[in-house]
Amino acid sequence: MNIRKSAVSGQFYPEDAKDISLMFEHYNQILDTHLSDKALFDKKPRAIIVPHAGYIYSAFTANIAFRLLKNTNAKRIVVIGPSHRVFLRGTSISDFDDYETPFGMIEIDKIFVHELRNKFGLDFIPEAHREHSTEVQMPFVKTYVEEASVVELVYGDEDPASLAKVIEYLLNDPQTVVVISTDLSHYHDINKANKLDNICLNAIENLDTDMLHQGCEACGKIGIEAMLMAAKTKKLKPIMLDYRTSADVSKDESQVVGYMSAAFIG
Repeated sequence: MNIRKSAVSGQFYPEDAKDISLMFEHYNQILDTHLSDKALFDKKPRAIIVPHAGYIYSAFTANIAFRLLKNTNAKRIVVIGPSHRVFLRGTSISDFDDYETPFGMIEIDKIFVHELRNKFGLDFIPEAHREHSTEVQMPFVKTYVEEASVVELVYGDEDPASLAKVIEYLLNDPQTVVVISTDLSHYHDINKANKLDNICLNAIENLDTDMLHQGCEACGKIGIEAMLMAAKTKKLKPIMLDYRTSADVSKDESQVVGYMSAAFIG
């Protein structure tokens, strides 16, 4: 069996499933106590945008989106993230058999992988899939949508319009949901980070792809732009869920990284 082995377990997130579960439970207790609009928990997104930093910094933000994803009872989760380690032209699709997580294996939907490879001419570049932007999402998937299979897409130098066509195709199936992985600005002081990140947030809230190019520094900007294009085509409504920076944990406002999560509702 060809397994997509964990590459950043014990670095970006705990190796022990119990430690991860305790972290998620703590975040949910905070939400249950402090979130005033409990109706949010009833939303059923077709897609979400989530961050991919170390859990100590970004998992609270991601957890809100994945908690909503649980409502979908999706049979397939397609996780799309930017390549940080390997230069790519286009997009690589994971053609392994299973995905390793601290909670056990997740089945990779091989039949659908081959369908996407044939329809969109996607390559499988194994070294591109030792990628943290997608891997950090898998413990959330296994926790909140336990029975779902996954498909992993890692993109590099990609045309957002081409990736948008893939996302639109994915969204044709009501039992498939899409996870877009991105962090926001990196290593600016808190004031500049907030200013730059607000450009990204406003672009997402308004499905405005032009605004993305007015200063948004998201490392997954290609994925965001593709998602906004697909959302407009599919008439999905964006809902901003959370925004924060690494300073919320580190208390260092001199060089921060921004994180956000959003849901797209049909």
